[in-house]
Amino acid sequence: MKKILNSPADYADEALEGMCLAYPRSYGRTGENGRVIVRLGGGKGKVGIVSGGGSGHLPTFAGYVGEGLLDACAVGNVFAGPAVMDCMDAIRSADGGHGVLLLFGNYGGDKMNFAMASEMLEAEGIATATVLAVDDVGSASREERDKRRGVAGLVYAYKIAGAKAGQADATLESVAAVARRAVDNTVTIGVALSPCTVPEAGKPTFALAENEMEYGMGIHGEPGIRRGPIIAADDMADMMLQTLLDDAGIATGDRVSVMVNSLGATPLEELFILYRRVAGRLREKGIEVAFPLVGRYATSMEMSGASLSLITLDEELEALLLAPADCPYWSNL
Repeated sequence: MKKILNSPADYADEALEGMCLAYPRSYGRTGENGRVIVRLGGGKGKVGIVSGGGSGHLPTFAGYVGEGLLDACAVGNVFAGPAVMDCMDAIRSADGGHGVLLLFGNYGGDKMNFAMASEMLEAEGIATATVLAVDDVGSASREERDKRRGVAGLVYAYKIAGAKAGQADATLESVAAVARRAVDNTVTIGVALSPCTVPEAGKPTFALAENEMEYGMGIHGEPGIRRGPIIAADDMADMMLQTLLDDAGIATGDRVSVMVNSLGATPLEELFILYRRVAGRLREKGIEVAFPLVGRYATSMEMSGASLSLITLDEELEALLLAPADCPYWSNL
């Protein structure tokens, strides 16, 4: 295992410490275990938004704490959910007296610990609502969408819910409702070209031959839809795009945002090669792209590969997506 680290056991904590030192005007670190990242300089007097998840996916999850986005985030070990106490500390930090939306991926450990945390905080008078991201079409059929994993498309829900929460008349119910609509309108598919290595495991999460790719795998190395030879970038883009269009029923006249996301090791040049093809195909189909995103938004350590996300926009979702927001990993002020 070749990684820049000291001890595998200290990996998550030292990464969080370094992130906060690198962006001292953006992030604060708090909580009993130091595993809660909070927004500095505001956020009170409105509906709070909290997320959480394992390390190894930056900028998801903690990187999206900021103005117009998350107010706090609980962080677990690499590919492991945050502890109940950390979830509680994050919720308390985000509470401004108007309730707190819990917005995170559809993973068993995260769901269990956030549910326990919110139940215990009811006694403190903190109201919460939960919305789960279920955008990964490779993990379950549309008929069983509630079983799908949450992957890069969660970032759209962060942005849209965060903008809604900043409105003067926003309530916990209205913020949760728009977050659910964002989740319902978002689909994602991924392609892995190589695995990653979890520091504490010391070995790759799965194995791929030199000429193989995994289509539809999860961000923790969960099995995908199929495995086969690596194909040309245009063919890869066509396959990914058609999977999403078919699943979501996106058609001529629709308006979407597109996210081409690096899973960690894939460089921008290769992402742009994919986006070039996706943008051209959407144009041919009469589907308008309102807000393209190309870069690292939700990673899987040093995994090589990419994911493609589409969110179908209506007037409100587009306005919220384009509303001002600012953190080190997202800025459209």
